[in-house]
Amino acid sequence: MSKTNNAVIVKELMPPHSGYPVVGKNIAFAKRPYDESKLKVTEDFPLLVKVLYLSIDPYLRGRFDASSYDSYVPPFEQGAPVCGFAVGVVVDSALDQFKKGQNLIGLFNWEEYALVHKSVLQYVYPTPKGANLPLIDYVGVLGMPSQTAYTGLKLVGQPKAGETIFISAASGAVGQMAGQLCKAAGLYVVGSAGTDEKVEFLKNELHFVAAFNYKKEKPLEALKKYCPKGIDIYFENVGGETLDAVLSVANRFSRIIGCGMISQYNAKEPYPLKNIINIVKKSITFRGFIVSDYFHEYQKEYYADIPKLVHEKKLKYRIDVTKGLENAPDVFLGMLHGKNFGKSIVELVSE
Repeated sequence: MSKTNNAVIVKELMPPHSGYPVVGKNIAFAKRPYDESKLKVTEDFPLLVKVLYLSIDPYLRGRFDASSYDSYVPPFEQGAPVCGFAVGVVVDSALDQFKKGQNLIGLFNWEEYALVHKSVLQYVYPTPKGANLPLIDYVGVLGMPSQTAYTGLKLVGQPKAGETIFISAASGAVGQMAGQLCKAAGLYVVGSAGTDEKVEFLKNELHFVAAFNYKKEKPLEALKKYCPKGIDIYFENVGGETLDAVLSVANRFSRIIGCGMISQYNAKEPYPLKNIINIVKKSITFRGFIVSDYFHEYQKEYYADIPKLVHEKKLKYRIDVTKGLENAPDVFLGMLHGKNFGKSIVELVSE
């Protein structure tokens, strides 16, 4: 069988507020031959990696918007591969710090073999020495969403024992980590999810005090019922009606960790918040953050804490793994629709 360098391509960018991407129109799998002449390391592309695992993340949806508004990441380039966090192994390197055969975590193109531009090298680093964990863990329990949960709690949440935290999309990549860290710190943890199976996972596997299916219970009614002392911290992952309900139930001096608003990413009409005045009335701190801006402040602490908890089996982390790069477009769309159960990962090569 001839060697290939298949890829997932951005076919067409989208106007803002135009709904969900369409497989085949906006994102598509492309069969391509392996062309050694196009995969040589250069001064601008000093690293070539074989991609092993892809992290399928909600923030990538924003990069399909052909928009001029300021964002922390620019839109994707039409005709080029999708690019996101991944695990890979060095095939060739013009850099002293990266050696052939070394396993790396970084921003890599969604293709079998990816050249890495010098502009993203700040987001590329070796898997930590001595961790002795499967490589898939670096897009799973130790991946970017896990780092996001840790950073958000440290930076914004500042949890204290006895407080109530509510986490939306709590069975997802960020939420399940945030919930377990808060349980361990002695908080009253409540979560929401979109299926009964996910709710049972939160209650029975992760031991949340309470959890509810937001498709069956209205968020405002549910939060009044399950958070009898109000909400001190909200880990915000969905926006929309849930955020509006939190603003109604939140306590004075509560903190909202602005991590994501997935209900709004594909909405054709943004949800109009009705209770936003409560940010003033209740002296609520509502702070958004991008993990790449702050993780360096907590990186040493994170890698001292989390791998140890994983080895000791004190953290449960559900992943949803699909094999085959050709399936990545459908996995991406499924994740945006909430069809995944746990952290979405695409496996290109088995360990």
